[in-house]
Amino acid sequence: MLTARSIALFLLAALLEIGGAWLVWQGVREHRGWAWIGAGVLALGAYGFVATLQPDADFGRILAAYGGIFVAGSLAWGMAADGYRPDRYDVLGALVCLIGVAIIMYVPRDR
Repeated sequence: MLTARSIALFLLAALLEIGGAWLVWQGVREHRGWAWIGAGVLALGAYGFVATLQPDADFGRILAAYGGIFVAGSLAWGMAADGYRPDRYDVLGALVCLIGVAIIMYVPRDR
């Protein structure tokens, strides 16, 4: 159950961070205005809060593992929102990152 909660929190964090950054990008680079930028800033702030809800208490481990989620999520977001077409090396890199997440977060440890 803790693993499922952790994965759900990682996915929510990615949605908020990547979505927030995308909103700011749209507001600034695509000239959509301050409402988009403000919504992005709020989403980015919410991301920071969601990251604290992970069951593991080690900040460094959480953020290191989240980095892999961010890499894969960013590629997925680009595909869904902007029509980005990753090549095989993008996909391979994302898979390597997700394997890293699994090792960092979910391999049993002696404590």
